[in-house]
Amino acid sequence: MKSLSHLLFILSVLFFSCKDVIETDKQTFPTVFEDSEGQQTATYEEVIDFYLRLAKEFPSINVQTIGSTDCGHPLHLVTYNPEANFNFQKIREEKGILLINNGIHPGEPDGIDATMLLFRDLAQKQLTTPKNVVIATIPVYNVGGMLNRNSTTRVNQNGPESYGFRGNALNYDLNRDFIKMDTKNTETFSSIFHLVKPDVFIDNHVSNGADYQYILTHLFTQHNKLGGELGEYLNEELVPALEKGLLDANFEITPYVNVFNRPPDNGFSQFMDHPRYSTGYTTLWNTLGIMVETHMLKPYKPRVEGTYELMKKMVEIIEVDHEKIKSLRSKANEFAMNSEKFLFNWTLDTAKTNSFIFKGFKADTITSEITGMPRLKYDKEQPFEKEIPYQNEYYPKDTITIPEAYLIKRSWLKVMDRLSANEIEFYELEEDTLLTVEGYEITSYETFSRPYEGHYPHYDTKISTAEMSVSFNKGDYIVPIRQPGIRYILETLEPEAVDSFFNWNFFDTVLQQKEGFSPYVFEDLALTILEENPALRDSLESKKRMNEAFSQNWYAQLDWIFKNSQYHEPAHMQYPVYRILKESDAASILKN
Repeated sequence: MKSLSHLLFILSVLFFSCKDVIETDKQTFPTVFEDSEGQQTATYEEVIDFYLRLAKEFPSINVQTIGSTDCGHPLHLVTYNPEANFNFQKIREEKGILLINNGIHPGEPDGIDATMLLFRDLAQKQLTTPKNVVIATIPVYNVGGMLNRNSTTRVNQNGPESYGFRGNALNYDLNRDFIKMDTKNTETFSSIFHLVKPDVFIDNHVSNGADYQYILTHLFTQHNKLGGELGEYLNEELVPALEKGLLDANFEITPYVNVFNRPPDNGFSQFMDHPRYSTGYTTLWNTLGIMVETHMLKPYKPRVEGTYELMKKMVEIIEVDHEKIKSLRSKANEFAMNSEKFLFNWTLDTAKTNSFIFKGFKADTITSEITGMPRLKYDKEQPFEKEIPYQNEYYPKDTITIPEAYLIKRSWLKVMDRLSANEIEFYELEEDTLLTVEGYEITSYETFSRPYEGHYPHYDTKISTAEMSVSFNKGDYIVPIRQPGIRYILETLEPEAVDSFFNWNFFDTVLQQKEGFSPYVFEDLALTILEENPALRDSLESKKRMNEAFSQNWYAQLDWIFKNSQYHEPAHMQYPVYRILKESDAASILKN
């Protein structure tokens, strides 16, 4: 009996010991980052497998595959909700939603590993369970870049041992693609963004610039551009709350150090997140955005830990402020849809300067042993704290009257595809019609001489405005402006806006004249034109008097006459998007 009792005891110990090991294994879910003691980051396959195992074990985790990417793999959307409800339409009625984007630059994988830790710890209830926040993440956005793994392309970065590449499968930088949408990745991102409709958006990065003491820097969307009470909340409440929360957790944070090849000792300004960037794009729907930039020269382990802590603090802020954030976003949306003016092309206000205490390292200029010329070098043995100037105020350089609708010919399908991908409502005209509209002529523009992300973008675009009668055909499109995507519509269809479809080359064919003249033939006709139009002749003579180069250029004079005559093709320099300014006119077209 004694031996039998002893045997049963041993078996029971073994049973419960094995059970404890199994339970521990199920609940721990160690990551590559942890197993390597902070030296390595997970591969793409390891990341996706991790989340799938979490979702299998915990009802609070859900994994979806959505759309495609340029490398053929889908994007994944992973969501944490302790109530196991993953219907975003219902979720947003009661809770705040945080969307975290990782791996847009896979050589900067801090957020990839930190978010794995965050979701695991939330699922295992190692962190306080949020009652008012649902957290979603794109665990790896640039899948093609992450599969292109190496140990050399981040030449200035202090770990991890290997990582992905900045360019995607088509070698695009995805953080310049949110308006032009050249990639399948971005098209799928727009689907995810409009499915989730987040209140707050985090995009995790690693900086590549000056040396300083901080592990963490933040690049919030510019508060003036965000505007109104929502912009004030961002600048006066959200940013200070995050900074204080991180300081309490022994992770100090500073504004993104916006300098290039110079020390930040004399101050710097906030980086402007135009709509081409992730947080600039999400701001078009009044989503509060932050780009996290850890410091490349700090070891990988504390960078990941800092990113983890920042996301945790953001969840805590949303947990408390979710109702306020939602209310302010609703007000901002309502304000945008009822505004008469649109402010854009935000420019740094150099007349307004703040300051803060900055923790840096002494910078010296020494002689390079390679070039023999001066070079910059930081001395980490000489840290300092001092007050530096910081410019964080912007003003709108341009203002326009908001139309009631835009009219776009049906041939411009690439533009319509991008509007559709962003859930912009538009309608087809039911019949051929002649309409009085406001039109733009492109009067001047500059173009970059070097390629930039697959384009030669325009800038400093200027227009002239005129009322005109234009024939539209059945199937052409009318885009009403008073809808949730109003800011997106204005930023993309107003040609002077920095990231407009015009400036991204979508309408370049109108810039090239298709028909011309032979001077020896046109000379006689030009004389007739001037004889029949004295006002035009007077304008020509005036231009010759005012412009010496023009007066000495016979072809330029003939070309000027041609372009100011009925023989010049209407399509040349005519922006093929038209504006309807009267609400009654737009309503009449939509009714028909």
